[in-house]
Amino acid sequence: MSQVSRFPVVELDGLPADLRDRVGAIAEKSGFVPNIFRALGHRPAELRAFLDYHDALMDREGGLSKAERELVVVATSGANHCTYCVVAHGAILRIRAKDPELADRVSANPWQAELDERGRAIVDLALALAQSSYQFGETHLAAAREAGLTEDEIWDVGAITALFAMSNRLAHLTALQPNAEFYEMGRQRQPVSPHHPQRTRSARRPRT
Repeated sequence: MSQVSRFPVVELDGLPADLRDRVGAIAEKSGFVPNIFRALGHRPAELRAFLDYHDALMDREGGLSKAERELVVVATSGANHCTYCVVAHGAILRIRAKDPELADRVSANPWQAELDERGRAIVDLALALAQSSYQFGETHLAAAREAGLTEDEIWDVGAITALFAMSNRLAHLTALQPNAEFYEMGRQRQPVSPHHPQRTRSARRPRT
């Protein structure tokens, strides 16, 4: 077992050319290669499919905000006790939400974390599907709609929950370890520039 995974890991230069370019672009932006890519690299077709579905859900236009998508990942990964996904996506949530505390509160206790009404509805819907999917039904959908979630946003919650249920279980299978860099990302509150109100000086956001 390596320090990253119970299974073989592949470094960037060992990936097929298309994946090397794709993961290399992520590494260039973030400053490191997230360990999930090293762990999945020995099965390139699966890494390629994972990246495609991840990007289709997490980077699409419309639906949930990017911070809300990360909120779903952190809440369900916390419920599933997935250290890798909590740490990696907790870092991204801190950056997306511009809140250095939110990810810790949500991952520690997603059922009781203090959230606004919309955030609570998103997390409750995700948890219902993540933990008791065989009991999931119209009452959960009705509560989400009552809170103002659209059909498109409800689908986002469900699809992201499903994708990261797989990711959580692969992380458990491999004993996947988070990169040390994730722990410090987005920890400081940063003032918003008046010239670029949508940006902060926080750490760059990698994909995971």
